[in-house]
Amino acid sequence: MLLKNKVAVITGCNKGIGKKTLEVFSSNGANVFACVRKVDNKFTSFCSSLSKENRCKIFPIAFDLNDESQVKEAALQINKNVAKVDILINNAAAIQTSLFQMTAQKELKETFQTNVFSQALFTRYILKSMIKKKTGGSIVFISSTSALDGNVGRNVYSSTKAAIISQMQVLSREIGSSNIRVNAVAPGLTNTEMLIKNTPEKIIKEIENKISLRRIADTKEIANLILFLASDLSSYITGQVIRADGGM
Repeated sequence: MLLKNKVAVITGCNKGIGKKTLEVFSSNGANVFACVRKVDNKFTSFCSSLSKENRCKIFPIAFDLNDESQVKEAALQINKNVAKVDILINNAAAIQTSLFQMTAQKELKETFQTNVFSQALFTRYILKSMIKKKTGGSIVFISSTSALDGNVGRNVYSSTKAAIISQMQVLSREIGSSNIRVNAVAPGLTNTEMLIKNTPEKIIKEIENKISLRRIADTKEIANLILFLASDLSSYITGQVIRADGGM
């Protein structure tokens, strides 16, 4: 087990890459604070089942990234209930699709609030626990190939994901002396609800034909990369952006 007895915090655990990362981490021995916007009976049941199956502890945590007071309260709650956080996975995000000249200023601000500002605030609070114990750790930001490739219609989303990369690189230098590694994963097209809802099937098929592996990613393939960066297998990797795009 790569994460035995480690404590991880993962945001956006209710679906997609975040949910699969929760599954992969728990199966590798991690105790996880599973963060979602709203904890309902379905999610509670899922966490309970996963916890029993993998003999680990999973704590559902609810907060809305659009509400900074909730972000702060959730981070404080986590820090009060555990001696140290070893791993932070910043996965939760909002997507916005429109051409540059058709993008409302409100949409720009709201997406940056969710994907960058609140995420930075949450990281700042969780970091207090990670630095205090002086035993190292790993932070992984989930960016996107869109941040690197400038996809048409993804002005806002791409900008936020690019900001995350810059933030990651600076943070990796600032806290490297505390033996805390900071990296980013940049997934290409991945089979998630977010992709299906926001990308026409025709576009997905067109891109698939240009990908070396001729298919989009499964969420577990991305989760396994996140696992690698969170574990000691990547103990000398920090400040890096790793693309997982099948050769896009």
